[in-house]
Amino acid sequence: MIAQTETKNYTPEEYLELEIASETRNEYRNGEIIPMTGGTPDHNKISGNLYIILTLALRRKPYETFHVDQRLWIPAVSLYTYPDVMVLQKPLELQTGRKDTVLNPCFIAEVLSKSTQNYDRSEKFASYRTIPTFQEYLLIDQYRIHVEHYVKTAVNQWIFSEYDDPNFTLSLSNFETQILIADFYENIDFKNQE
Repeated sequence: MIAQTETKNYTPEEYLELEIASETRNEYRNGEIIPMTGGTPDHNKISGNLYIILTLALRRKPYETFHVDQRLWIPAVSLYTYPDVMVLQKPLELQTGRKDTVLNPCFIAEVLSKSTQNYDRSEKFASYRTIPTFQEYLLIDQYRIHVEHYVKTAVNQWIFSEYDDPNFTLSLSNFETQILIADFYENIDFKNQE
């Protein structure tokens, strides 16, 4: 685990060196290293369900789908992070001098947890919006059936939609792919949650 001190400000190079040796994933936010907490089994199932759905839907199309452990660099805000699910159009754009850090997602999804939901909706989403290729954002609640969907329609313009009906079919505009809301929640038992 990466040790933190309140006064230490890390360079991106120091972070990357520490991250290679780290047993846990850490986010880099403009000089600060923030440990990423482990997800719940439901969090993992939901992000895994979406990853499988997208991987199958995008077969033989010019996209790559990534799940949990793929690092993303957002230079405009000096942020390294690990989105739950990302889709990138081929060819992948890698950070200069790196083979493990991507730059060009067109789609990102985050599964909301109590500790990260405000960050995912606000500061993190604002950071993602600085990525020129980024067009679509999905936030999936892990505690109830609720999906928030943002689609970029023009520079500085996004359309927001939200869904609570498991029988509704959501359309991802980037890929002309439809997903039944219930499919995100396959094998999730809400009765066992707090």
